[in-house]
Amino acid sequence: MASGGEVISNKQVIFKQFVEGFPKESDMAVKTSSISLKVEEGSNAVVVKNLYLSCDPRMRFRMKHSKDPGFVSFQPSSPLEGFGVAKVMDSGYPEFKKGDLVWGTVGWEEYSVIKNPESIFKMHHTDDVPLSYYTGILGMPGLTAWAGFYEVCAPKEGEYVYISAASGAVGQLVGQFAKLMGCYVVGSAGSKEKVEILKNKLGFDDAFNYKEEHDLDAALKRCFPEGIDIYFDNVGGRMLDAVLLNMRLQGRIAVCGMISQYNLGQPKGVCNLMNIVYKRIHMIGFIVFDYFPQYSKFLEVVLPLIREEKIVYLEDIAEGLENAPAALVGLFNGRNIGKQVVVVARE
Repeated sequence: MASGGEVISNKQVIFKQFVEGFPKESDMAVKTSSISLKVEEGSNAVVVKNLYLSCDPRMRFRMKHSKDPGFVSFQPSSPLEGFGVAKVMDSGYPEFKKGDLVWGTVGWEEYSVIKNPESIFKMHHTDDVPLSYYTGILGMPGLTAWAGFYEVCAPKEGEYVYISAASGAVGQLVGQFAKLMGCYVVGSAGSKEKVEILKNKLGFDDAFNYKEEHDLDAALKRCFPEGIDIYFDNVGGRMLDAVLLNMRLQGRIAVCGMISQYNLGQPKGVCNLMNIVYKRIHMIGFIVFDYFPQYSKFLEVVLPLIREEKIVYLEDIAEGLENAPAALVGLFNGRNIGKQVVVVARE
């Protein structure tokens, strides 16, 4: 470990070019630069050593060029950014000191200078919970699942809940939250192995492989003969279209993501929207950043569930920053099972 203001090497995953279609490993490159572990005099920046990085589908959006002032694309020739867990090496910000563990937005690199320290959270970590969980169940995906299910869907005991991309970082948690509420829960995923995990490890009442279903409407009617009260949408597209045919009166749809559309040059339309009117469906999109002020409330709910083993969390671990591009690309062909995490360093 380097000390003080010594300049050391810093391996980085560099974004090479704006992406059209599915991202490829060749859209990124692993290079080495240098960095000082000392914050500049008078700066409120924080220098961190990155330990764990989170691979998230939302990163695909930032790979495209956009002139929208509310949207920040990745910049070619610069490191990618995403959520991660890190250790503070030096800080000009009074709320952080050397040695603190934090999670938030960091660069895809060994060390990062965080110029907006309000964007990271101090962790009060205890050894009975894996540190990597702060990229998942105790980080952005966990808060997303909690807010989307409890705050957006307003669930009631005994309701019928359907979750797409159910074995992923968010979906696996929504299903378990729903089971704890006493709901009937069905999930879909893209392989036989994932379907078995949903039913046998995560406690879903039923699950199906959407890739093997020629008629999604029929599949949903088989699983939900009385219809769906809550749909947690991670995929959009033709799955959303089929769900609209199967929603119950006053049903709720939480739109978390639409991964089926992210790599299309022209998004595909949804045809069954009139069901929103007929069935008085509440369909609400949400962004996890709106719920960051409730993070401490979220921890009060979820940490006891982990410690009491009332909820489990599946991780797919990639070792080494050099394997980060492959791990990220793998999200879009369903390679990962559970939350995709990249280990940069374990301490």
